Amino acid sequence: MVVKQKSSVLFVILLFIISLLSGCVNTSAIGNNQERESTIQPSNFIEIGIIQIVEHPALDSARQGFIDALASKGFEDGENIRIDFQNAQGDFPTAQTIAQNFASNKKDMIFAIATPAAQAAFNATKEIPILITAVTDPVDAGLAKSLGKPETNVTGTSDAAPMERQFELLKRLIPDAKNIGIIYNTSERNSEIQVDLAKKLSDKFGFEIITKGVTNTNEVPQVLDSLASKIDVLYVPTDNLVASAIAIISEKCMERKVPVVGSEKGHVEGGAIATEGIDYYKLGFQTGLMAVEVLNGSKTHDMPITTIKDTTLTINAMTAEKLNISIPQDLMERAEVIKGGGAR
Repeated sequence: MVVKQKSSVLFVILLFIISLLSGCVNTSAIGNNQERESTIQPSNFIEIGIIQIVEHPALDSARQGFIDALASKGFEDGENIRIDFQNAQGDFPTAQTIAQNFASNKKDMIFAIATPAAQAAFNATKEIPILITAVTDPVDAGLAKSLGKPETNVTGTSDAAPMERQFELLKRLIPDAKNIGIIYNTSERNSEIQVDLAKKLSDKFGFEIITKGVTNTNEVPQVLDSLASKIDVLYVPTDNLVASAIAIISEKCMERKVPVVGSEKGHVEGGAIATEGIDYYKLGFQTGLMAVEVLNGSKTHDMPITTIKDTTLTINAMTAEKLNISIPQDLMERAEVIKGGGAR
């Protein structure tokens, strides 16, 4: 009887020990599962909203440069950050709606590409850090007190075009050019700034600047028809609406044998003869590195808004041939030469 009782007690103790061990294993497993799950919970992601006023090669390149810069410093979409990209389709009210949604959803950062997108973001929030790029004059646009010290929740990069270098290039390629046409979007403040600068530079180069404003891409063909007979060269500023219509512009100007000089590489890829411009991918990458600094604790208020000093000469050899324009050898030797694209 005593033996049986001892056996029963031992059996109960054994069961108790087994249950304890099982409990420890299960608790550990649950803990590990919770730990794994916690690494993919949305609350642990850095939420970055990207608002782009319109899609075209220059702005797309800037966006990719920004994303690549983040990744180069360990911030990768789907790993520890979540990127919400929204395209405003060239419509400012849509840009405002996107920015307001980003603000109400309490994004950790907003990346705004082009002046209208940056203005929409700044109108929506004065607290969330806003990184900008492809903004010609952030101070004139009301985004910063100064380039050296913004004193707002905005910092980033400017794409102020080196217009003087571009006019020098124009003079080298078409020495007899006098009447220079500029087509631009009257709703973009950055474009108005460039038109004003072109007029200030005109005396130095002996140019007469003839401008035509548009409000949408449907107006471009008709405006070009009226402008082409009055100009020797068309100069295309860093204007988002115009960039979206560069194929139409190149085609219409080619029909009239009017050379187009662009202000960024995408214009040349679209058929312009040449540009001396900045690299928008590098500009976006530079902005992305600044974003990393902000994510690591730096304050936008004190971060200077910068630009890229280096420019790249891009020449469309096919366009030059069609227009029977001879490119000086020294320019060809240092240029990135595009052998296709643009008007047929």
